Amino acid sequence: MTVPRSAVMLVAVLSVILAGCAGQGGVAATPDDVIETPSAAADGSPASVSASSGADGNGSLEVHFINVGQGSSILVVSPSGETMLIDTGDWRDDGEDVLQYLDRQNVSRIDHLVTSHADADHIGGHAAVIDRYETEKGGVGAVYDPGIASSSKTYERYLDAVERHDVPLYEVAANDTIPFAGANATVLAPPETPLANGDRNENSVVLSVRNDSQSPGFLLPGDAESEGEDYLTRDDGPNLNATVLQVGHHGSRSSTSEALLDESSPRVAVVSSAYDSQYGHPHNETLERLSSRSVPTYWTGVHGDVVFVESGDELVVETQRNATTNPLELRSEPPIEPGTGPAVTERSRLLVANASGSEETVADARSPTATHAERPTATATPTPTATPTPTSSAPKAISLTDINADADGNDHDNLDDEYLVFTNTGESAVDLAGWTVEDDADHTYAFPDGFTLGPGASVTLHTGTGDDTDSDLYWGSGRAVWNNGGDTVTVTDDSGAVVIEETYA
Repeated sequence: MTVPRSAVMLVAVLSVILAGCAGQGGVAATPDDVIETPSAAADGSPASVSASSGADGNGSLEVHFINVGQGSSILVVSPSGETMLIDTGDWRDDGEDVLQYLDRQNVSRIDHLVTSHADADHIGGHAAVIDRYETEKGGVGAVYDPGIASSSKTYERYLDAVERHDVPLYEVAANDTIPFAGANATVLAPPETPLANGDRNENSVVLSVRNDSQSPGFLLPGDAESEGEDYLTRDDGPNLNATVLQVGHHGSRSSTSEALLDESSPRVAVVSSAYDSQYGHPHNETLERLSSRSVPTYWTGVHGDVVFVESGDELVVETQRNATTNPLELRSEPPIEPGTGPAVTERSRLLVANASGSEETVADARSPTATHAERPTATATPTPTATPTPTSSAPKAISLTDINADADGNDHDNLDDEYLVFTNTGESAVDLAGWTVEDDADHTYAFPDGFTLGPGASVTLHTGTGDDTDSDLYWGSGRAVWNNGGDTVTVTDDSGAVVIEETYA
């Protein structure tokens, strides 16, 4: 697998890193400390920079958010079986939780080790992972780094391990592509000229990982904060759309801005941080922003390991613990420690956007329907079948005729202008008592007892508060319910049968 000559090269000279290190009292440069440029072969073709893990793959793109406490580590397995490990958790753990997780997944080789940035809660296990895989397993194909140094001992051990085992080390920047067989891995940031005077967080490697060119995929922004996100939304807006968003900087209030959420329009979010984070992650301001858009949110601190399996147009979400995904209720759940708890179990399924841009929810496994033992990387695992949703025995002539998710001005300040309109298209009245309306984040409204919609009549369900009439009903919510970037409206009748399920984007 080679780097196309038409692509921007992934590399530069490590002097960028090492000069920074020396300037901060860190590691001195040595002749072997070089970020290599892939040299052209004798025939003029680019040199190979990665080798396959040798796994057959199972046809799915898997993204594993590993519970490492206060830190971050993400394992990505491409449909062809190549592996990418993005960060390795906190220095105090020295890679133990990550290595145990990789062992449970039977990962025999790390094809790509990506350093989002040099903070010790992201590179804490780098040296241990490189040492283990270079001495006991199938090796590390290449390491990718943003080129912003740290003076920490953890960073020094990381570079020493790279040099000790002669692992190719590449500096990446925006518009580079990591040659990830079977999937697309595009670097969206940092720019070649560092942001914020070289601040490590702001210059995090930001990755877009997609199963194919049509899928919105996964947006992984590391610890990018305001300047990093401003750069992304200014220069990479069209590339930011994502089904799954890793919440920036462990849920810090300085990341995951309104602008980034506008551009990415995530359907699911994941926070990687400790339950008892010394920094208070995730911050309430971030959770409020996610809640206002009704984005179901998983947190490694309460859900444990979170695994996404994308196959075709279906995305399966699996976690160790079945906990709420309401951002504002996450702190009501008990913690789960890294390396403990059961294997992951399927929790929900989504249809991911296809070439036409349509998407919808397939099923929500609030109660586990199938247990997924942690899989070997190279072993195909049958995808569990979604539990059929009950359907009504007789058609109900109720239609969803209008969705106004984006109220004028600030949605939260104009809740009555966020609404749904339902129309009885039949020839007889329908008693809606016991019927419910629900969004993707499990916000639920119940029609009032005695409410009947006559033939040809319409009723508007406003998100805000007011006096119910025959033509206007009020949810009574104190915040916006319907996600401006896309959501699913599910209407269930008094028997529990789904009468309407409509997704908008």
